[in-house]
Amino acid sequence: MNTDLRNEKLSDDLFCSIQKEVFDQWNTSKGIDFKEAVEYQKKIPDNKRFSDKLNNAENNGVTLIQPRAGVALVDEHIELLKYLEDEGRADLLPTTIDSYTRLNRYEEAEVGIKESQKSGRSMLNGFPAVNYGVDICRKVTSAVKSPVQVRHGTPDARLLTEICIAGGFTSYEGGGISYNIPYSKNHSIEKTIFDWQYCDRLVGIYEEAGITINREPFGPLTGTLVPPCISNVVAIIETLLAAAQGCKHITVGYGQCGNIIQDIAAIKSLKKMTKKYLDINGFSDVTVTTVLHQWMGGFPQDESKAFSVISWGAATASLAGATKVIVKTPHEAVGIPTKEANAAGLKTTKQIVSMLKDQSLLSLKEVIDECRIIEAEMENILSITEELGKGDYAIGTVRSFEAGIIDIPFAPSKYNMGKVMPVRDNNGAVRFLEYGNIPFSKDIIDFHRAKLDERAKKEKRDVNFQMVIDDIYAIGKGYLVGRPRQ
Repeated sequence: MNTDLRNEKLSDDLFCSIQKEVFDQWNTSKGIDFKEAVEYQKKIPDNKRFSDKLNNAENNGVTLIQPRAGVALVDEHIELLKYLEDEGRADLLPTTIDSYTRLNRYEEAEVGIKESQKSGRSMLNGFPAVNYGVDICRKVTSAVKSPVQVRHGTPDARLLTEICIAGGFTSYEGGGISYNIPYSKNHSIEKTIFDWQYCDRLVGIYEEAGITINREPFGPLTGTLVPPCISNVVAIIETLLAAAQGCKHITVGYGQCGNIIQDIAAIKSLKKMTKKYLDINGFSDVTVTTVLHQWMGGFPQDESKAFSVISWGAATASLAGATKVIVKTPHEAVGIPTKEANAAGLKTTKQIVSMLKDQSLLSLKEVIDECRIIEAEMENILSITEELGKGDYAIGTVRSFEAGIIDIPFAPSKYNMGKVMPVRDNNGAVRFLEYGNIPFSKDIIDFHRAKLDERAKKEKRDVNFQMVIDDIYAIGKGYLVGRPRQ
């Protein structure tokens, strides 16, 4: 194990030595001047600061809406964001980064920019922020009225972080677990946690200079039947790692699984347990908000049916009291959405959250009962992780992945054990078919088995892997639970 890895604030000397290496990755790093960037950030009005808008929403019981979006050409990207802001009525805006940049392949991203300029249309699946540098990022963030967040999927995001914060973005997504294990095969968890400590320390340095940058771990992970306890545990660990580096405003996220009771309970328990573990570990000054990601699995091809899935996610977010919701489009099943389709998903979601603003299911008995299960599962995993790290969650997380204590379903990473197998119960809640090495207590194991036996009895078949396959494809066929059908 890397002897430098600890859940402790990086020293100034270590940070500066790493920064030299980071700045050598691409020449646009020459446009970064920290003191000048702080002064630029200070001039950004409060209504365009992500953390302020989230705090206001949280205080007023409002669920904000945010799309995904990003194209290669600067003017077209600005036009897209303005359209989503004006026509789609988005409260918060994204800049989704292209795949080459996510893999630190900046030369290929440069080729993609040139090909896009020649053809007049985006030849990249996102915005190449590193290649464009600080000034062009500022052109984007200053062109719209709303706060803008960077969304990507980058295991080594250090240079991207430097450029984007200096470029006026006020929120930054990702983490050393959530932007590695679900996305990459060969990046070690140890290395990406260390690299993301740099990203979080940079945010912490801005915080110390009076600039609040919202940080958001990526909640859905693989987005396929992820049990709430697993995604919640990862969110809490990434929150603790970020807080140790000085991050002060963190949005923890969760990907909609489909059973509305379980999804509401997942958001409720995520917020509660994140605050609990921050307090226990001495980070009570960190502000916590929440985000629900609308359905991340397969979508129906029919637009009318797709709008139903979007509405269902919107209702879940509002009834759970999520601070914001990440919105899908009716074109999810057919390819990259048009700006019109993206705006249509936003308007659908806005209508639902507005209608449900004064309603909540957080106090429902079934939600409270489900919270108890999720929280007990989380405690099992987090306590062993802390024990393996002898109180250090950075070390403990590496060892937990090695031991399969933390195990993310369907992840491509070779550093993930891949023994856990989820499946739906008779009501569509995600349960465990196989636990792998997760150290659940007997009462939790018995609970899951009883839930699956109930479904098996209903369907007149044995509890088996075929249920998992049926569940993965169910939404695209118009159902939540993948039952045998004649």
